[in-house]
Amino acid sequence: MVKLIFCLRRKPGMSPEAFREYWANQHAPLVQKHAQALGIRRYVQSYTLSAPQFSKIAEARGAPEAFDGVAELWFSDLNEMAEKGASPEGRAAGKALIEDEARFIDLSRSPLWISEEREFIGDEA
Repeated sequence: MVKLIFCLRRKPGMSPEAFREYWANQHAPLVQKHAQALGIRRYVQSYTLSAPQFSKIAEARGAPEAFDGVAELWFSDLNEMAEKGASPEGRAAGKALIEDEARFIDLSRSPLWISEEREFIGDEA
């Protein structure tokens, strides 16, 4: 399994609440709709919380501004991901997702990458 990780920053002028609402209630159903065409096996949204404990942890490390959230999309493998994405259905699905993302995500400040996990602590580590 490979995972696409997308660290999101909301569009300027959009409140954190409006960002979360749109992401969960508008964008997530769109991802679900196109999951089969793109070969998405799992989709998870992680929302950034405001917590005094985190501020101290980030400050101690000199960390930059936190992301508004992180999206994780799992795929069987890179080959299937590429094949599905290159199909006519996959291209149309990808276009629809990018157009929707531009409505609420500051794409120029939201990095993404493909990863492979290596677990060190956990039930199955």
